[in-house]
Amino acid sequence: MTHKERVRAALRHEQPDRTPYCIGFTQKSLASMEAWCGNRDFLARIDNSVHGVGAMPGPKDCWLSETLWQDEFGVQWDRSIDRDIGNVCNCVLPERTLDGLELPDPRAAAKFVGFAEQCAAGKDRFVQFGIGFSLFERAWTLRGMENLFMDMIEAPAFVEELLDAICDYNVALAEQAVTYDIDAIHFGDDWGSQLGLLMGRRMWEQFLMPRLARQYAAGKRAGKFVTIHSCGKVQEVFPQLIEIGLDCFNPFQPEVMDPYEMKRLYGDRLSFWGGISTQRLLPYGTPAEVRREVRRMMAEVGRQGGYILAPAHGIPGDAKPENIMAMIEAANA
Repeated sequence: MTHKERVRAALRHEQPDRTPYCIGFTQKSLASMEAWCGNRDFLARIDNSVHGVGAMPGPKDCWLSETLWQDEFGVQWDRSIDRDIGNVCNCVLPERTLDGLELPDPRAAAKFVGFAEQCAAGKDRFVQFGIGFSLFERAWTLRGMENLFMDMIEAPAFVEELLDAICDYNVALAEQAVTYDIDAIHFGDDWGSQLGLLMGRRMWEQFLMPRLARQYAAGKRAGKFVTIHSCGKVQEVFPQLIEIGLDCFNPFQPEVMDPYEMKRLYGDRLSFWGGISTQRLLPYGTPAEVRREVRRMMAEVGRQGGYILAPAHGIPGDAKPENIMAMIEAANA
């Protein structure tokens, strides 16, 4: 099987010839591995099955200083500590109004310049178009998280208006992406803490679910798979996510959900991506423990498809290099 065939079979809940995997690094973990190995030759041992592609950023996207990055929505990110994402340090919407909000133009000609070439670079891999910070996260980065939670209680009509504007942008972007040679659309949108949904189930169903359904439909209408990322303990809405068309859930954090139980409960209707602990196993385990867990995940969660092996997030800087190497070796075995 090619990588593409392998992932597509897994997402159709068919048994591939081997469990597909996708291993990614943060800048700190990549530097740690390079120091431990003495070079970056270890990267050649990673044969990821998924190839990510994305639209070009808008004109606002730029570095304002060495550590301050502004995204295409005008949100500014302090990356003095976290070089991969950073912390929001401005408020684009200080008041409960969309007056003055300038969303990027999802249909700008420049948005998909070079996109066909990005897709072609995936060769035999599963090509996935990603939209990060796609709905709830985009709303709170523009408005401020505390403000948005208060708005959900005090000004729900404003929240609906804001989320509709963001959703319209995402749908327009997705509708263009599916005209290219991609296999899936991926939406990144953290809804959970390690205790549960940040906004609670009622508000998730009120504010997010109808718009998520619209976003997912943009991919499903075109015959594409839909995958999502949401950190946290969010399994209480797995039935709703399945109902609105989700094919695969990431990051599958073992600290907040039992991967084997989730497979038993939902494995015939939902695929999973992730599952290798980045909070406990990779930083604090042993290479033997890592190999054992990787093998078990592939054997049990990967049985009859429905699984893409991966660390539960980009590998953090405190992960032991010897554990990272053990994961790579076990994934390739």
